[in-house]
Amino acid sequence: MLRFLPLAALLLPAAASAQATARADVSGRTAVDASQPSDIAVTIYRDEDRGGAPIDPKWAGGFAMISEVRQVTLPPGHSRIRFTGVSESMVAVSAIVTGLPGGTIEKNRNADLLSPAALVDGTLGNRVRITRTNPATGNAETETAIIRTRADGGLVLQTREGFEAVRCSGLPERLSFDRVPAGLSPQPVFTIDTFSAEGGTHTVTLTYLATGFDWQANYVASFAEASRDKDRTLELMAWLTVANANGQSFPDAELMTVAGRINVTSDYEELTDPPRARRLRLTCFPLGSTSSGISSPPPPAPPPPPPPPAMMADQIVVTGLSVARVQMESAMKVADVEAGEEALGDLKLYRVPVPVTVAARSQKQVKFLGLSSVKGQLVHTGLCSAAMEPAAADVELRSRNTERNGLGRSLPQGNIALFEPSGHGPLLVAEDEMRDRAVGEDIDITLSRGHGAIFTCRPAGWADAKDRDGALESFEAAMAAGRWAAMEAEITNPGSEPIRFELAIGPATNIALRQASVKPAIHRGDQVLLIDLAPGETRRLRWQMRDPNAVLP
Repeated sequence: MLRFLPLAALLLPAAASAQATARADVSGRTAVDASQPSDIAVTIYRDEDRGGAPIDPKWAGGFAMISEVRQVTLPPGHSRIRFTGVSESMVAVSAIVTGLPGGTIEKNRNADLLSPAALVDGTLGNRVRITRTNPATGNAETETAIIRTRADGGLVLQTREGFEAVRCSGLPERLSFDRVPAGLSPQPVFTIDTFSAEGGTHTVTLTYLATGFDWQANYVASFAEASRDKDRTLELMAWLTVANANGQSFPDAELMTVAGRINVTSDYEELTDPPRARRLRLTCFPLGSTSSGISSPPPPAPPPPPPPPAMMADQIVVTGLSVARVQMESAMKVADVEAGEEALGDLKLYRVPVPVTVAARSQKQVKFLGLSSVKGQLVHTGLCSAAMEPAAADVELRSRNTERNGLGRSLPQGNIALFEPSGHGPLLVAEDEMRDRAVGEDIDITLSRGHGAIFTCRPAGWADAKDRDGALESFEAAMAAGRWAAMEAEITNPGSEPIRFELAIGPATNIALRQASVKPAIHRGDQVLLIDLAPGETRRLRWQMRDPNAVLP
């Protein structure tokens, strides 16, 4: 142990010297305010856990990557740069600042915003001016006082007459402050410490993640004509609906959205510590006593003003129509702007080609798709089960995401509304949810449930059997033993137009098929039998099936 004492003796003065240098650096920092952003880019990632639910504009569950370009003038030596106006939901640990000659030494996120409580706490022990009404003269009088308590209870001031509580006399009172305490700002602030040997003006980029954002796609499809034909043509328009639940706006930003599921392991909500704007709580002891009785209720509110004269009312209506016309013209201009699609690895990025203001606590829609001739087909669908009662099929609109069908674009997850023309204008005929569809994938939109063709499934010969229960038990026993069992289905088209019907049997992993009336196909993992029926036609399908996973005796 003795041989290490000289080494320790050498290290201790060095450590003490380093601490002294660190204290000198801290005390010598110069506060510098960065300029307001000259360029902003906002890239929004949607809330993957929301599913098909609509966006909650007050509690957006996605996040965004925000990049801000600012100017900063540094003095020689150590300095602290303040970035004012960052997002209140900023994930401070994700922040990166580039463009500084000395890099980043330390990062900090200010916890307090300028508020009545923070203003009082920051002026504790200092002088303020209090202005109140003299009950004898009715004039406002101002005098100097010293704040003696914090803002977490009753506010007590010391004046020439002693100590007194604020706003407990029942008379109007207000406080005036000569300055804002150091470290308080009306907007969220992010600070970094840096060093520059020569100083100078630099262009820096602040990039960070922030919660409280979300987006989704909203599709509007319209049939070209009202018809029950199985082959249909429609117009498809889609919008990016962007939500910002934060209290900060991002004017003239380059707006981008990312579609697809990314791997996120961090809990951004836990990492986010929004700054606080604390309220001033004033507590006063009650005046008077219970023996004084209960005060009379306040007088009723005055009646509302009379309606405007007819001429004035007409003028108001005309003004409203003018505003609506201006808003409609503005919306038409925005509709001409279409976000472009770009590849981002396995994801898709949609970039708005013009600057967009992502306003605080609001939603915005930007067009990203407009297709005028999309080809689809109406298909009646049903799922087969043994000894089922006759049921009405569902009706789906189907297409494949290819250029041949008028598509050929990646379609992000979202809700779709389908309209059909009528003598009274477009009528809503269906609403559905669509998940992410890549180019080449099938697209299914459910139009109606239980309003299509009539179909039934049963074991072969079951309808003519004297003992139907026994026939059903024999079928189930054969399936349980892994033997082949015969099935049949009967489908009727009760409409006046030809239809296409698809009968789903089940996945090949659970059911093996043979000797089917039509060649089986695969749709969404299920084996299906697809047929066309004329108006009023009834067809019967037969096949044999068995369970390949059954345990053989």
